Amino acid sequence: MDMIQIKEENGCMTISFDGRLDSSLTTEIQQELAAKLNDASGVKELTWDGCGMEYISSSGLRLMLMLKKKYPSFKLVNVCPDVYNVFEMTGFTKMMTVERGLRQMCVEGCEEIGRGGVGVVYRVSDDTIIKVFREGTSMNDITNEISMAKEAFVLGMPTAISFDMVQVGKQYGLVYELLKAQTLSQCIKNHPENVDEYARQYAGLFRQLHDIEVPPSSNIPNAHENDERSINHVRRYFGDERVEMLLQIHRAIPQGNRLLHCDLQAKNAMMQGDELMLIDMGEVGYGHPLIDLGHAYSAMVGLVGDYEKIIGIPMELGIQVWDRMIRYYFEGESEETIAHRCDQIRAVSYIRNFSWLSLSDSFPEEVIAACKATFEERVIKQWNFIVETSKTFADWTL
Repeated sequence: MDMIQIKEENGCMTISFDGRLDSSLTTEIQQELAAKLNDASGVKELTWDGCGMEYISSSGLRLMLMLKKKYPSFKLVNVCPDVYNVFEMTGFTKMMTVERGLRQMCVEGCEEIGRGGVGVVYRVSDDTIIKVFREGTSMNDITNEISMAKEAFVLGMPTAISFDMVQVGKQYGLVYELLKAQTLSQCIKNHPENVDEYARQYAGLFRQLHDIEVPPSSNIPNAHENDERSINHVRRYFGDERVEMLLQIHRAIPQGNRLLHCDLQAKNAMMQGDELMLIDMGEVGYGHPLIDLGHAYSAMVGLVGDYEKIIGIPMELGIQVWDRMIRYYFEGESEETIAHRCDQIRAVSYIRNFSWLSLSDSFPEEVIAACKATFEERVIKQWNFIVETSKTFADWTL
């Protein structure tokens, strides 16, 4: 009777084994596996599906090491938590890819409270929300977001920390505990009479972020470099000449070391009690606040797409929130300075109007077409304003 099962498709082989991989079985399994692999032709990728493996001994670990040496692409997936802990404690997670098995969750019937380029946020219960990532998002992308949230939290940002990674069908999700929290958009929509107070708190969140200096020892990435990669990624949509126009604006932005969220629109902040918290840290970085405010303006004022569906409030109300927020952000500055800073933010926002397409390679054609049409209006026709304004970016000192 076979103890292991192997599935093969186009040179990609998957091994599965149910039970305890202890010393009494490892030699027999190794022999059986060797025979089956020898019978196979041209193994390009080898994967061990560990969903049914309940235990692994040191001899089982040696078998995994042998497979890794023979097949460099070898990886383990769906490993149960107890067995994953063995791989982690013995250092195997640093030598090969080992993916922890995830519990399945269903969001059918759950309230959608946020939607962006990389996923959708649902409320599962009064105190729990889940962010479901787009298909094609890798586990590395998810673990990076968790890592960035933790780093930002340690640096002093009020950030919700995920306590579980799950699967929703074929997609990954992150579960957060936020007791009876609402998005900033929901608060504004439900209580428009308090729009000025919400704008003040929104500005305070930006200022709190931008007061934090990211130390050189941090793992938080350079937002300026990330944006340059994003701009280059959309060459296939806009061509070299137009991408070079975006890069010209981008390269005029001064360097900086301040903590940036890079997607702080009103649905990416949650009001818990009297405190605003960040829930989407997938693009967090460090750099000049001009990048952060430009990204946010592109969503709150210059969004390309269904504004109310994405931001969660009518566009007129969103622009009103932004206008009040920016005055609170620059409180104490002269009217002339505020108007100048707003021009700088608007010029930078035009980059994000198009570079956000780099977040996924599966946006609908109508979305891409809308962005292409917008490029003509916002960049080509306003190029002289953009060029002259970008020459002044350096006067925004930190």
